Amino acid sequence: MLKVEPKLGILDIALYEAGSAPKAEEQNVIKLSSNENPYGPSRKSIDAITRHAAEVHLYPSTNHLDLRQAIATRFGLNDKNIICGVGSDEIISFLCYAFAGPGDEVIHTEHGFAMYKISALAAGAKPVKVRENNRYTDVDAILEACTNRTRLIFIANPNNPTSTMIDAHKVQRLADGIPETCILVLDGAYAEYVPNFDGGASLIHERENVFMTRTFSKMYGLGGLRIGWGYGSKHVIDILNRIRGPFNLSTLALAAANSALTDVDYVDKCRNENTRLREWLSNSLSNLGIESDKSFANFILARFKGSEEASACYKFLSNEGVLVRHVANYNLPNCLRITIGDEVACKRVYELIRSFLESVR
Repeated sequence: MLKVEPKLGILDIALYEAGSAPKAEEQNVIKLSSNENPYGPSRKSIDAITRHAAEVHLYPSTNHLDLRQAIATRFGLNDKNIICGVGSDEIISFLCYAFAGPGDEVIHTEHGFAMYKISALAAGAKPVKVRENNRYTDVDAILEACTNRTRLIFIANPNNPTSTMIDAHKVQRLADGIPETCILVLDGAYAEYVPNFDGGASLIHERENVFMTRTFSKMYGLGGLRIGWGYGSKHVIDILNRIRGPFNLSTLALAAANSALTDVDYVDKCRNENTRLREWLSNSLSNLGIESDKSFANFILARFKGSEEASACYKFLSNEGVLVRHVANYNLPNCLRITIGDEVACKRVYELIRSFLESVR
């Protein structure tokens, strides 16, 4: 019998529950469970992967300079303030490993992304769950929860799985009010779906204790390659790079991400289609009595009468070949998170929910 025990907090981590995926034998399944881009990666990314496929016997760049410079050019940032990781999940883990440990606290909101709590526990820190205000991040509640043990505060803006967003004034008030001994982390995984939104980068130019994470998994359609990045003060970046593995991003990931940033027209097209179909689906479901908050992401959070109805609808959709996300594990048992797919997928999920409601109400 193994006599080595994991460190305190590891066994308190519940295994991450991903969105449902089609089984190998299933065909014509519509997957709307993981907030993926229904149009896939841009042609430029696909071509870049093909061009670099024969180079995978060589180790990739250790400092990701080309990608960091491409990110800096695209968003008007300083490449020396950027770190790249295996999805933004890895950046979140780096932050917890570097700045939180036994005796420290990590704040996240009650419906926030599961990786905040998981990463805090893995680092030995105590996750502190703070209430939201009708599925919106509550700045006052976060400030009230801060103590001299708080080291990190995670908020996603727009938030997942709620799809809601707080304005720049509230984010700045939060940044102004937190203790100097902690870092505010702004998770901008869905920032590209909000026109003219910098994800909080402007705050970082003014404050050393604000940090931003971003990803190529959503808008850029590169979830399968796992590419994320973080932006913060040079001091924080230097610390995170000390625990980053030297070859954490593959040659193909780096090439695809670099090329994705050059295809601005493709991003605009995906954003416009997402906005159009998101409004259509939200309004159509509202007409059926299924409400959702105004979404700023590539999904909506559909609210049913109760957990039993939501669960039954989830099973009905699954049986009909449409996979969505029942977010009971996010303390939202009466809700289904529905990714905005292409037009065919959106119309299909609407028609099925309408049929389901006709059978139960």
